[in-house]
Amino acid sequence: MKSLNVLGKGALMLSLAASLAMAAPEKKDLKIGFIPLTDCAALVIAKEKGFFAKHGLNVELSKEASWANVRDKMTVGELDASHMLAAMPIASTLGVGSTKKDMVALMALGQNGDAITVSNKMYDAMMAADPAAMKKGSAVALKKVIASKTMGVPEFGMTFPTGTHNYHIRYWMAAGGVNPDSDVALKVVPPPQMVANMTAGNIDGFCVGEPWNQRAVMGNIGKTVVTGYQLWENGPEKVLGVQKIFADKNPETTKAMIKAVIEAGMWLDASWDNRKEASKILSSKSYVNAPTDVIDNSMTGTYMFTNGVTTPMPNFNVFGKKQALYPYYSHGLWQVTQMIRWGQLDKPVDMKRVVESVYRPDLFAKAAKEVNYALPATQWKVEKKFIDGVTFDPNKAVDYIYNAPIKSPKITKEALLKVNKWSVSAK
Repeated sequence: MKSLNVLGKGALMLSLAASLAMAAPEKKDLKIGFIPLTDCAALVIAKEKGFFAKHGLNVELSKEASWANVRDKMTVGELDASHMLAAMPIASTLGVGSTKKDMVALMALGQNGDAITVSNKMYDAMMAADPAAMKKGSAVALKKVIASKTMGVPEFGMTFPTGTHNYHIRYWMAAGGVNPDSDVALKVVPPPQMVANMTAGNIDGFCVGEPWNQRAVMGNIGKTVVTGYQLWENGPEKVLGVQKIFADKNPETTKAMIKAVIEAGMWLDASWDNRKEASKILSSKSYVNAPTDVIDNSMTGTYMFTNGVTTPMPNFNVFGKKQALYPYYSHGLWQVTQMIRWGQLDKPVDMKRVVESVYRPDLFAKAAKEVNYALPATQWKVEKKFIDGVTFDPNKAVDYIYNAPIKSPKITKEALLKVNKWSVSAK
């Protein structure tokens, strides 16, 4: 009996060892891309505070010059994963504006975090045109400036054609009666170059993530008109993206990455002292390369719309709490509606099928449960907190596109309805 017991214990130890070996990351050395923005914070903190290492990963963070660089390096596999605009993995999977490559959005990297800032000259013109609209952050003031022709054809910077900031600035303009395809000129400008381009007079305004709005405001170069939080409260900004083949081949590595970033996001939202520590880390040349006080101003619960005037805004950035890291299908679906609204897709697609192939709450949930991160009750949400009061119901996504006051789709509503006859349980 004793010898059998010993054999039993030995077999159990071998079984446990095999189980641990199976759970180890398939690929431990990873290269993860990021753009110098404060919403790369969860990745930086996961590296600097040891969360990646805790989960068996040796991560090199690769600072990239532009979103185009990120797209190209992700497409060829030069990066294992990257900080990506919320629409980028979908655009890549559909082949919109780039070589088609199946991508996966493993998780969000937070919510909110961008803003629309205009030059001092444009701000003064908008204030003179309609001060009441300016108090609401409305583009109606811009529409009146355009009609007056005092500023010529305004030029605005956004960071990437199939990206959050392009869709946000277009949404803001269209809500105020401005046609972004004909009333203004939109230019692609990498985030770190926004302030220099405004200073040089190359653009009259821009939409970008922090700290570049606060850099312009605190440098007396421009003023912020509206934040992303006001434009779409708790909307997505960035995701952690990988090639689909990477997630398929490396399930344990993928899970380890998600767990590390969840823990980093929760650390960031645990206290304002943690945020201040994060600001110092982010300010280094290796990461965002901006003054700590500029980064602090959006990271620690306040915001400056004009230099010297501090406004409390505790949810300007949310990195972990309120399910901010969850990759909601509805968030991905909204990105697809904007691709269609603005003519970036020329063939009808089953929007639900596309989104469910790219956004992966199933992979997120497996990792989240292992680090006790609370999951939301639903994968689909009805979004109600947009600046124009319009509701986005995933079940009415086609109507949402064609009811928009200003749009330029290349697909007819009838053609899109033919391939979108689904319904989801959305709350």
